Amino acid sequence: MNGRTTGEPLVIAIDGPSGSGKSSVSRAVAARLGLAYLDTGAMYRAATVWCTRRGTDLSDADVVTADVAAMPLEMGVDPAAPSVTLDGEDVSAEIRATEVSAAVSRVATNLEVRAELKLRQRAAIDAERDGGFSGGRGILAEGRDITTVVAPDADVRILLTASEDARLRRRSLDVHGVADDAAVAATRDQVIRRDRDDSTVSQFVEAADGVITLDSSELSFEETVEAVLLIVSETTGVPGTTTPGAVTPAGVVVPETADETDATGASTAAVAGEIEQTEDDLARERALRAGLAEFELDEEDEALLGDEWEVTEAEPEEILPVLAVVGRPNVGKSTLVNRIIQRREAVVEDKPGVTRDRVSYPAEWTGRRFMLVDTGGWEVDVAGIESKVATQAEVAVSLADAVMFVLDAQVGATSTDERVVEMLRKSGKPVVLAANKVDGAAGEADAAYLWSLGLGEPFPVSGLHGRGTGDLLDAAMKVLPTKSEHGAARPSGPRRVALVGRPNVGKSSLLNKIARAERVVVDEIAGTTRDPVDELVEIKGIPYWFVDTAGIRRRQHFAKGAEFYASLRTQAAVEKAEVAVVLLDASQPISEQDQRILSQVVDSGRALVLAFNKWDLMDEDRRPYLEREIEKDLGQVAWAPRVNVSAATGWHTEKLVPALEKSLGSWDMRIPTGRLNAFLGELVAAHPHPLRGGKQPRILFATQATARPPRFVIFATGFIEAQYRRFIERRLRETFGFEGTPIEISVRVREKRRR
Repeated sequence: MNGRTTGEPLVIAIDGPSGSGKSSVSRAVAARLGLAYLDTGAMYRAATVWCTRRGTDLSDADVVTADVAAMPLEMGVDPAAPSVTLDGEDVSAEIRATEVSAAVSRVATNLEVRAELKLRQRAAIDAERDGGFSGGRGILAEGRDITTVVAPDADVRILLTASEDARLRRRSLDVHGVADDAAVAATRDQVIRRDRDDSTVSQFVEAADGVITLDSSELSFEETVEAVLLIVSETTGVPGTTTPGAVTPAGVVVPETADETDATGASTAAVAGEIEQTEDDLARERALRAGLAEFELDEEDEALLGDEWEVTEAEPEEILPVLAVVGRPNVGKSTLVNRIIQRREAVVEDKPGVTRDRVSYPAEWTGRRFMLVDTGGWEVDVAGIESKVATQAEVAVSLADAVMFVLDAQVGATSTDERVVEMLRKSGKPVVLAANKVDGAAGEADAAYLWSLGLGEPFPVSGLHGRGTGDLLDAAMKVLPTKSEHGAARPSGPRRVALVGRPNVGKSSLLNKIARAERVVVDEIAGTTRDPVDELVEIKGIPYWFVDTAGIRRRQHFAKGAEFYASLRTQAAVEKAEVAVVLLDASQPISEQDQRILSQVVDSGRALVLAFNKWDLMDEDRRPYLEREIEKDLGQVAWAPRVNVSAATGWHTEKLVPALEKSLGSWDMRIPTGRLNAFLGELVAAHPHPLRGGKQPRILFATQATARPPRFVIFATGFIEAQYRRFIERRLRETFGFEGTPIEISVRVREKRRR
């Protein structure tokens, strides 16, 4: 299976050359599955009719492009009665005329026309994901480029082919109603010319990576439909598409059990972390454990072999009252926040504008727990990123139960501070006034001048040295309610997901899109995010804690100032997360920095999902090069699931759910000890470790020490080489899945006890 969530809209894409039968087969399959049906080829035919009616010279590419862009086209997607309407007129029959078939290639080979219709085709597919004719069940789209350009992330992608002779006869029946030699001869030039023209702008003879080829040359229409339904069933697990145990004309047997396999060959039970073992497996485990008694084992070995571990869920946290810290830039808000929470969490540097997003930290004072929210500097009459930072500060105030207003006592109240006061009064929130940077008694007189703001007593403090922070927090606890109206509990269920990647790759845009709110500041300036930002978001009904992190620009020991501390926070966020989504820019080559980020995630032992941003903007020429780059440059994480998304539009962000669930399921998975040793026994028997110096190490016993990530310990009589350990890892993945998680394998060499 491909990891689809039950109930998720199904998207099927079928490509193939003219005469392969894809239109009639696709309609039948869509009707059987209750899906909408989109004939993308009919869109090109409609464009041909539209341009012909307008008297357009089809050789004038620019005029044709302009005409097609303005074309008033409606596509009926009922598979029982698909229709094409041009400017309110049904042209379903007209587009099949011989003269249209002869001219359509002149329109279809126009790259600008293809780009325009590609957008319309994607819109039709997205409409069925949201409801549409199918009520959200999904859509089957067929035609040129559908599996590679229009819907490269479809749940099922099929290239339907047939021999030239079979295609000519089918096309003759379609056009002339007969398939005798004369009709075939009359059709030959049209089909061959169509293939030649289409081959200049699309590839339909050989399947791209991930596309399943189905040769229907020797199959009847009904047999071809059954074969397609079987592919859909085996790929997605959609029930009711074929009869279990039935042998199709293609010679493929539908699995009779519910334990189907996914793209890696791992069973669904394995991906879910529920692997069964037989009585033979248990007997093998007991025998091998007894054999270990002959070898020298230390206390750590005994503890490992006798360990019965299980994963326990954390208790949900209580809802804490929220105290927001606000003020203009560079008054020391983040320094004061670090002092209150008693750890260096917020990024601090001696220049304005370091903090940009609103970031929450749990804090405690005199037994009272609360949530402290650090914000960026609030300014008036600013544009660009400063304006976005100010907006985030205002949002923090609106979502707070009380506010700590920080000013620089050495500078005094400025016009900007007075505007902040106006904003705070409008909010109606209780306010405590902090006069920061009072490092001694001499500075307290400066703090007294802040009485003039009308917010009550100013508390002189030094966020840098901690002076006066106790009195400030006592005052804050008096105005902070014990029961929050704005706080949120952190439930134990949602998994923690870290968004990591290079600066300006689209992490914050992606978080805003899936959160359906402007949660974090987004700007074209690289390195906008400095502090990790947590947000509880829901995708396809499943909640996750997403953490937006600072972009990792260079090696940590080369970074300076805020960038250095931001990189430290990013590393900490990855280690606190359970799965990392590494965002890569599909429009740029994979860089050395991307490789370092991936290594950082793998070394931290987190589950991994690769997300390629801006995929919807990629042109056809870039796509094959990227696939080769991925295969070459990301070979070390070939086990990680891939998702192609657009952070700007939200395109395919819902596909993050099956990828995250698959990676987390593998990260949590444990193989029973008996099953693991049975697997290794079969593996070593078929592929023994090579001899070194006339000796061959023997594997005595193996156990999975931990999950999250899976770590295996092998007891052996000699050193097992790294190459053989990698071979074991590869076979573990092939057999049990482990898609999306790193695997650790360690070897303990043990000698026999002396008699």
